[in-house]
Parts: sequence; C-alpha cells; structure tokens
Amino acid sequence: MAFNCKTLLVVAGLAVLSGSPGYAMEGLVAPQSKAGVFIGASAGVPPPGIYMFNQVFTYQSNLTGPGTSAIGTKTGVQAAVDVQGFLFVPGWTFLGATYDAVIVQPFVMQNFGSPINVEQSGAHNTYIVPVELSWKLADSGFAVKTGVGIYTPDGTVNGVFGTGNTGNAFWTFQPEVIVSYLKDGWNLSAAVYEEFNTRNTVSQYTSGDILHADFTATKTIGKWTFGPVAYYVGQVSNDSCTATCLYPGGTNAILANAQRFNVWAVGGLVGYDFGPAALSVWATQEVSAKASNAAAVAATGADPSLVAEGTTVFATLSYRLWAPDQPAPTKPMFHK
Repeated sequence: MAFNCKTLLVVAGLAVLSGSPGYAMEGLVAPQSKAGVFIGASAGVPPPGIYMFNQVFTYQSNLTGPGTSAIGTKTGVQAAVDVQGFLFVPGWTFLGATYDAVIVQPFVMQNFGSPINVEQSGAHNTYIVPVELSWKLADSGFAVKTGVGIYTPDGTVNGVFGTGNTGNAFWTFQPEVIVSYLKDGWNLSAAVYEEFNTRNTVSQYTSGDILHADFTATKTIGKWTFGPVAYYVGQVSNDSCTATCLYPGGTNAILANAQRFNVWAVGGLVGYDFGPAALSVWATQEVSAKASNAAAVAATGADPSLVAEGTTVFATLSYRLWAPDQPAPTKPMFHK
C-alpha cells in the first residue's frame, strides 16, 4: 500500500563528526544525532501499521577552527553509516493526539586523517522513542509533534576513556518538537531537538548540551517530492569534568576541547513514491562552522577548538511491513 513519505518520521542516532582532543565535546565524542536527521520528516503520522526505514549516508569533511593552527587544515573526517529503524503506529490517541513509537539501530564506520590517524567501526548507541504525540490543528494544514528520544549506552565502547569506538558510555535524552504545514503537497517543517548527556561512566566526563534545528520546504507533485533544506547544530552549554575525571588535569580537562560550536548547512531534497516504498535523498553543504573555548584562551592564551565542516549525502527508504486487517464489509439484511 502506498503512503506519503512526508508523513513518515525518520530518526537516527549517528556517531559521526567525532574528532581529536580539541574537538567540540569530549575528545573523540560527537553529537549523538546526525545533524539534519529530521530533514524530510514532518509532524504528521502515517496510517496504523508497522513501518521500517533503511538509511545510509556519507559525510566527507575537514576539521576547521582555531585548533587547526596546530594540526593543519587538511585533516579529513569521513563517515559511512547504515541505519535500521522501525516506526510503530498502533492507531491509539491520547489528549487528541496520535501516538507512535520509534526504535533505531545505527552502524558506523569513520576515520580521521593525519595527524590524528584514527579509524573506528561498530554499533552506535540504540535510539528509542517510547512516546511521540502528533496533533493536527483542525483543517488548517498545521500539525505539531512532540516526544522524547533516549540513546542507550549499548554501542561498541572501548579505550581507556570509553571513547575509542563508535558507541558512547553514557545516556542521552533528546526532547523534540516539530511544527509542520502539510497541505496541497507542501511540507514546510521545522524540527527542534536538544541532546542532554549524562556523565561518561568510564572517563567521568560530561559533554555539553547540543541543540539541533532542521528545516524542510518541499513540494510533492504526483509521485515526486523536491525542495530546499537546511540545518543548524551547536553546543549550548559547557562540558564538565570533576576531580574524579580520568583525564590528566582533572577539572582542567575541559580546556582541551571546544566548549561552543555552531554549524550551518544548506542543500536540497528529492524523493519518489514507488507505492510499496518511498525513497528520498538529500544533500547538504555546511557553509559555516565555528568553534571556540573562551576558558582555554583565558588560561593558556591559545584555543585548541576544532569542528568538522563538510558535505552530507543522506538516503532513506521507507515502507510498511504490516497493516491491521480491514474490517469485512457488512452485508445488508433482508426481511420479508
């Protein structure tokens, strides 16, 4: 059965854009959600059923920021990611909203060029959204969705600080709000979500909060969907590292990492609805990437901050695995 790919929320927790010590957040730790992961999604919900989505993407970038004066400007960061996810729409309603739930498992390969020279591959933390609620605002075309996602610390974790692979040894809670206009083939959506991290149970380091905003402005004509997209991602609170941190220097360990970064990207999306499945592909180029650590400048006179800036190509294939049985037609009763 065909369904409109604009209404299928696709979410993935992806450990890419990691870097060296000096990168935003704890060294070799990145935002849990890939920037732009809500691009093409909306506040709508498809008909009742169980849906599956397969996502793959590549990210090609170089590190930038004041810390490049020490490592050079051609340090590459590359990633290839495969994601398997399920969307459950049981047909329930609560407070006038439609309920759904999501579970996602990403697998990541990533590497960092000279002079970092690190390669990682494995399972990233599983992403679970136990509750999402979507409201349609009468016949206006507007819809609002909200929910809370959870990254569980079950990915591939190794290394003395628990940062040696693609999993993270901490929990992340990610509340989300999506506002959409869905009418006459339009999907005008803004998705805002923020990552709140718990302490790394290995290193005792706590990475700062990460704010995301993804923007979609697409039009569907027949089976085709196309339009411009954009995203923002940035660190909005400082890291913390108590005296129990394993890093040399204890509380001063945060001086080695960026405490603020801001990245903006623009691009486009094209999609096609095949009927049983829908395919969408979007590509973005990051046009601004800045990172800083004011405390490091004050303490040492130098800023080691780094952040990646590059290009993403992201594809999603979505399809329904199961739908509830349709009720049998009622036969009219005849009486003599």
